[in-house]
Amino acid sequence: MEENNKKTEKQKANWNIRPYLAIGLTAFIVIIASISVFFLIYRYTGLTELWNKLSNILQPITIGLILAYLLNPIVKFEEKYLLPVLEKNIKNQKKAGKLSRGISIFGALIFVGLILSILLKMVIPELYKSIERMIVDLPRQVNSFIDWAGTHVDENSKVADKLEQMLKEGTKFFENWAKTEFLPQTKNILTSLTTGVINVVKVLFNVIIGIIISIYVLMSKESFIGQSKKLVYAIFPPKKANVIVHTVHKSNEIFGGFISGKILDSIIIGILCFVGLSILKMPYTLLVSVIVGVTNVIPFFGPYLGAVPSAILITLANPLSGVYFIIFILVLQQLDGNIIGPKILGDSTGLTSFWVVFAILVGGGLFGVPGMIIGVPVFAVIYYIVRNIVNYVLEKKKLPKETESYIQVRRLNIEKHEFEHWENQEKTEKFKKVRKTEKDKEQDKTEE
Repeated sequence: MEENNKKTEKQKANWNIRPYLAIGLTAFIVIIASISVFFLIYRYTGLTELWNKLSNILQPITIGLILAYLLNPIVKFEEKYLLPVLEKNIKNQKKAGKLSRGISIFGALIFVGLILSILLKMVIPELYKSIERMIVDLPRQVNSFIDWAGTHVDENSKVADKLEQMLKEGTKFFENWAKTEFLPQTKNILTSLTTGVINVVKVLFNVIIGIIISIYVLMSKESFIGQSKKLVYAIFPPKKANVIVHTVHKSNEIFGGFISGKILDSIIIGILCFVGLSILKMPYTLLVSVIVGVTNVIPFFGPYLGAVPSAILITLANPLSGVYFIIFILVLQQLDGNIIGPKILGDSTGLTSFWVVFAILVGGGLFGVPGMIIGVPVFAVIYYIVRNIVNYVLEKKKLPKETESYIQVRRLNIEKHEFEHWENQEKTEKFKKVRKTEKDKEQDKTEE
């Protein structure tokens, strides 16, 4: 009997150790795999070269998929009104569907092409004039700014002397750099320009191929969606496949809503900026409006990134106008942040301000400006997935899913399966103190 008891105790001990061994082994494998991937990416140059080569080869396909994704809302909108009309006039439903799809894609491409051509015709000549004017007037503006600083700041003060000295040194440095560095390097600049032109031609060629690919993708988007879902249900169990399909659908909603909403919001802000600056008769009106509108695509930090160089340009032309511009931009951003932005975007991401800033900083740190733009929707998708996993686990444990339920939690009573809160503990402690004082008083009375 004793021997049997010893054997069972040993078996229990072994069974208790096994989960910890499994966890330790899993952690060890994960760490080794992470280190291997890190060295493979950052130390092995062959992999980065292969990745760069693949990205260059697949660039037309990437452009085509992005174009198809951006054009899809316009195609759907056109098809919504065009398809019923064609179905009434054409008996063959398949022909009507194909014809409406083709006309909708063609119409979407023409619509986008017309908008881009109108914008370029309006913007490029004005931008050229603004930049030319800026280059011609910059030395005069610097000198006038020095004179303005000298008149408004006490001439005997150290601030005025320092400011004047800094501006003069800056202009001298710029002139010396132009003579000693820029002009001797013109040959290198010309060669880099030729390589740049070749790269631009390659990109344009890839864009043309991308447009053709986007047409093919949009024409047969249902079959691509069906094939991808078919693959998901073939590989994964039904429950997991359902979750994957639902998550992809929700991700598409988040991305589509955020990107299209942000583009529309930026166009509105650019137009409002142009109208406001035209009324205030600011210099470089169109150039500044384009900068503010384009940088507004970047959430949170974008408006300020666009406002800083614009404010410097306007301040150099007219210091008082620079002050007015800063006030105008602050008012415009308040209007955008509190009225225009929420109306267009709504709660498309479901993120608080802290997580928006976090996503922008991480995305910008990893991928630069494109990372700052797509960082918010990407993090919103990750946040949505993590939230669903947490809610699923809590539901299995029969615990509340609302965050408010956990704010005052002190601990979970395992026997009752209920939370004990800090407020209740404080109440019980106060009650105990009151009871103690009452008992002490009664004891004192009895002693007396």
